Amino acid sequence: MLQVARLAPNLLQEAAEPVGRFLRDQFNDDGGARDRAGTSDLYYTVFALEGLIALQQEPPAEKVRPYLEGFADGAGLDLVHLTCLARCWAALGPRAIGARRAAMVAEQLRKQGGGNGSVYQQFLMVGAIEDLGAAFAEPRKLAAGLLQHQSPDGSFGGTTPTTAAGVTLIHHLGGEAPPPAVEWLLARARPEGGFLPAPDSPVPDLLSTATALHALAAAHAPIGALKDPMLDFLDTLWTGKGFCGSWADDVVDSEYTYYALLALGHLSLS
Repeated sequence: MLQVARLAPNLLQEAAEPVGRFLRDQFNDDGGARDRAGTSDLYYTVFALEGLIALQQEPPAEKVRPYLEGFADGAGLDLVHLTCLARCWAALGPRAIGARRAAMVAEQLRKQGGGNGSVYQQFLMVGAIEDLGAAFAEPRKLAAGLLQHQSPDGSFGGTTPTTAAGVTLIHHLGGEAPPPAVEWLLARARPEGGFLPAPDSPVPDLLSTATALHALAAAHAPIGALKDPMLDFLDTLWTGKGFCGSWADDVVDSEYTYYALLALGHLSLS
């Protein structure tokens, strides 16, 4: 995802600088990036760090490091924030976390389920384990097991982000993206731009759009015809410094700004 997001400046052009400035401004004095209430949060710290890396700007590693160290091995964190802790350390560099701390965080992940559970849980778990320098045994077996979560309509969980996670993870583990899931994702694209988060959703959003484009690219699905309407959709969410999540959202944050970079990266290739 980060490799593709690095291509976003090809389309952002002069807008890349205000986006970078916005992301740098998200870090609080304690080293964490702020959530929508202004409080430091590991989840938003991931997107602020990786957004800067995507723009090929140096993340504030020395400022962030003490914030991450404050979580120690991650005991007491829920799965989402525990995997975010691993991702934040990885964003600071391959040796930033250290072998001992990496092993301790990995042990906390194993206590959270070790890769069993929903598609979303397994997507997070695989990414975190790899961020910590390890790998899952029998990846193709894990990919095959994900198909047990597929619904009769082809989706995973009935939503675009979860279906995109399933397709992306199966591809990443060496499996073949299931064609029904790919068709289900393509059907969520609106002619005027954006992807709907679910079949009955009233408006598209940026999370669904970015993750769908990422999964469709992994599945080698043709998305060239979607480029212009998707760019138009992204333009409607641009505020001059970052991106909102949907037409019903007027708050700019690091999460949706990162997803805009991911979407723009894929559209620059199509």
